[in-house]
Amino acid sequence: MYYTSFNSYLKNRYKGRIQKISIDAGFTCPNRDGTKASGGCTFCNNVAFSPYAMTKKTVQNQIEKSIEFYKKRYKSIKGFLAYFQAYTNTYAPVDKLKDLYDKALEYEEIIGISIGTRPDTVPDEVLDLIATYTVEKPEIWIEYGLQTANPKTLRNINRAHGVAEFIDAVLRTKKRPHIKICAHLIVGLPGDEYEDYIESAKLIASLPIDGIKIHPLHIVKHTVMEKQYKNGEINLLSMEEYAKIVADMFEYLPKDIIVHRLTGEAPEEELIAPSWCSPKKKQGVLKQIQDAFKAKRATQKLVIV
Repeated sequence: MYYTSFNSYLKNRYKGRIQKISIDAGFTCPNRDGTKASGGCTFCNNVAFSPYAMTKKTVQNQIEKSIEFYKKRYKSIKGFLAYFQAYTNTYAPVDKLKDLYDKALEYEEIIGISIGTRPDTVPDEVLDLIATYTVEKPEIWIEYGLQTANPKTLRNINRAHGVAEFIDAVLRTKKRPHIKICAHLIVGLPGDEYEDYIESAKLIASLPIDGIKIHPLHIVKHTVMEKQYKNGEINLLSMEEYAKIVADMFEYLPKDIIVHRLTGEAPEEELIAPSWCSPKKKQGVLKQIQDAFKAKRATQKLVIV
């Protein structure tokens, strides 16, 4: 079983390390501000998923500080990718989006942007704007959060969008062929079963998607799920169960899909459970996934390129 990690993809294409810079541009979400729902996704405390979330610094300040830091840390760094990460980063008028994206892309060291968003907040005029950046910058990504292909689960976690909107967003985005798409999935959401994970993988495989992020459900502080977990309403997967499911999902994913992430973790001060989703355990989780691949194909060697 072969797959290409995102870091390797960038290193091979640009002949050296490309560092992602996480940016909080002050966005919110339509399921937080009452437009479509209130309270946000039941798993979401964005600060736990991104330590840089909720910063008061400008986009330029965040980029300049990060470039300075990473250039000192990695002497052979080749460039940077500006990652608009916190909340829904297309959820604003087009003129405001253009101003923010322009500020990120004005730096010569920035080779492109990756925009984390929801599939229900990308009208055509926003996609047209994003497509303009592909003329001068080679790496323009949109990261769409699907999380699961189970519509009932989407309702239960307060996503306030459906599977059809995800499909529509992907197909409309790919009318602008130079924009790359990464899809996000969460394994272990309450209500999802094994068949739902496989169905999610099959859906991704059926669409023109370039990359994927998969991570296990983990419970963080100050979320609806924290209360549900403490009330015994949520059962979490073990590391071994998660690894096996990921290996099984790859049976259905395209062989050339770029893997941006195979696990996820939260800072220990924010993490409730499971304990194996702490940063200290990340390498152990990745090894467990490799072992699951190997067990699945005893006669084949797993190669991460």
